[in-house]
Amino acid sequence: MSQRRVLVVDDEVSICESIAARLRAEGYDVELAFDGPSAVTRCEEMDADLVVLDVMMPGFDGLEVCRRIQSVRPVPVLMLTARADETDMLIGLGVGADDYLSKPFSMRVLVARVQALLRRADRAEHAARPVTDLLEFGDVVIDLTERRVRRDAQEVHLTRTEFDLIAYLAERPRAAIPRESLLEEIWGWGEGAGSRTVDSHVKALRRKLGPSVIRTVHGVGYAWDVPR
Repeated sequence: MSQRRVLVVDDEVSICESIAARLRAEGYDVELAFDGPSAVTRCEEMDADLVVLDVMMPGFDGLEVCRRIQSVRPVPVLMLTARADETDMLIGLGVGADDYLSKPFSMRVLVARVQALLRRADRAEHAARPVTDLLEFGDVVIDLTERRVRRDAQEVHLTRTEFDLIAYLAERPRAAIPRESLLEEIWGWGEGAGSRTVDSHVKALRRKLGPSVIRTVHGVGYAWDVPR
């Protein structure tokens, strides 16, 4: 397999170069950008497989970078933020980021997140689904082949991660799925990973599809709760 291409974007040169050095040591082909406009240009030019993207940057911020690159093609994005504000995280996830890390972070964790995002992207690309693979729950229709969701005949725009999460839950209706299992299956994380990422994605899905589609199972995790 050819080297995976990763674009690292951060206006702090030392951080950018440190991340690049670690990823290169792991075998990735890494390029750098230090502001919003050059990040969008470089992502398209290098045909990046994944983007590590800081939120706060000159030119325009990481959220706008994420919007622009996702409008061209779906690219896994690991967002870096200096704040642990949940609102910022939800906005990032809403514009197409797949995961986030709060600064400061360990390089070991960053590498693990990058590896997990690339594995998920590979699974999604190579997944073979039957042509008629539809999940129908009342007015909610999930098309696993085209990776589309409709409610009341209106398409609901989801990020890659949001779709993976909702499909996983909907294929197991009413079953209480622990957060740890979701982190392992959807994000590819092992033990010790936090659960806030799952919670943030569930909140985003409830905003888009309604508060009752996913039930919180207290002390466990979540369940798909839309009757057929």
